[in-house]
Amino acid sequence: MSPVAQPLLRISVGVVVERRRAESPWIDVVWRAIGVLPDEPEMKPWTVIREQDGVTLFYAGSATVDLYRSETERYRDNLVSGGPSIWVVLSPAEGTWPYLVSSVTADPAEGESFTGAGANLVEAVPMPEVLHRAIEDFIAEHHVEKEFFKRERSRADPEALAQLRREGGHE
Repeated sequence: MSPVAQPLLRISVGVVVERRRAESPWIDVVWRAIGVLPDEPEMKPWTVIREQDGVTLFYAGSATVDLYRSETERYRDNLVSGGPSIWVVLSPAEGTWPYLVSSVTADPAEGESFTGAGANLVEAVPMPEVLHRAIEDFIAEHHVEKEFFKRERSRADPEALAQLRREGGHE
């Protein structure tokens, strides 16, 4: 059994969620993550930050952006994309609030993988400058460029592809 990879760096963030009146006959409100705050604010989860014109912003809770040496290439792709993002995953919850902050990541592939579970709300939100610099520093320290190795195809063996005569004389 192989050991589970441990993150080399964990960056704490606070997650901001928006609740907006829906313009739909089927649902009353729409929930979505709209941003992350650098560090962990000293607020209780689901504290109202602002209410205005049918839109309420909440501090939904804290999470960590975990950085791994093996993912530096994807972090780098995210940073040079023109719109660096942090993916926030909200999972349905039972209780007072409809969602829990279940994950926050700077890895685009991991963020996209969370969209497979139909009940999760996954949003790519703008990456704060503080996180951008921290991830840039992490890449500079830990990224190892991998040499591209083009594999050569092996030739097909026509004899291996020929049909074998089956028992009883039938092909």
